[in-house]
Amino acid sequence: MNQEHFVQRNETSWSELDALLVSLEKMTGTVDIPDDLPARYRRLCQQLAVARHRRYSADIVARLNGLVMRAHSQMYGNEVEGLLAQARRLIRRFPTAVRREWRVVLVAHAFFYLPYIGMMVAVVAWPELIQTVLGPMEIAEFESMYDPKAEHFLKERSIDSDTLMFGFYIYNNIGIAFRTFAGGIAGGLGSVFFLVTNGVSIGAASGHLTAVGMGSTFWSFVITHGSFELTAIVLSGAAGLKIGTAVLVPGQRTRARALTESVQAVLPIVYGFFAFLVVAAFIEAFWSSSRLIPHTTKYVVGTAAWIWVYAYLLVGGQEVRSRIDGP
Repeated sequence: MNQEHFVQRNETSWSELDALLVSLEKMTGTVDIPDDLPARYRRLCQQLAVARHRRYSADIVARLNGLVMRAHSQMYGNEVEGLLAQARRLIRRFPTAVRREWRVVLVAHAFFYLPYIGMMVAVVAWPELIQTVLGPMEIAEFESMYDPKAEHFLKERSIDSDTLMFGFYIYNNIGIAFRTFAGGIAGGLGSVFFLVTNGVSIGAASGHLTAVGMGSTFWSFVITHGSFELTAIVLSGAAGLKIGTAVLVPGQRTRARALTESVQAVLPIVYGFFAFLVVAAFIEAFWSSSRLIPHTTKYVVGTAAWIWVYAYLLVGGQEVRSRIDGP
């Protein structure tokens, strides 16, 4: 391709990018980077490399180099502002992506909450069923944790212990969510397995503690952070099911292309449920574990947390959606 053909082929995209950069440069404060700017930036870098390799005129090289520098400045000029912009975009894209993939989200809810509720009700009605899910050591450990007559009850942990538990909760919860998500590559079967087994085990433990009279300490402990933690597990399963659907039913696309597009579609969900898990770990370590906060307060705050989580997922991100869809 000669220089004239190269310029004619790319002139429109260069002019559009120049106009976009001019508008961004006129803005003050923190600027939201357009979704397509990173892709344009990478394409422009490739074009600059081609122009240099083929020894095109100095004017063309200088023009492309200037565009590259300006685009780079908009994307990476201020690291703090860049991180804040990324966080704002995630806050808006996460619920939008959840609603877009509502089918797999509903299926994931069913695979988790139906076994959870079913096992909880069954264990309350027939307490001996707990032995089919949890071993004697696990049952004893749960009872020790939530027994209001235990020595540790109403004794506050030190801040060092809370911080240590915060790290443990992150490690444990992210491990569960990652396995649930990654299991989707096996045609979604792995995600289904982890959703169902977690629902059964958590439901069994919930039902047992309620049946033996430890429900007040258990439910007041889990109600607040559970809104973020359980929702994150369900959404990790939904993302895995999306991947599994692409593997099993790629449609008219190649399986590799279907898998790539599915991963791109669920990335905001993946980032979102990881953020939810961090929030859940923080609440569990520093709020849920506090034995000085009355149960009533925890129930009120926990109920508000559940309402906020699902209100956010159902109506959040409307600003981006309206901007994309237009009037």
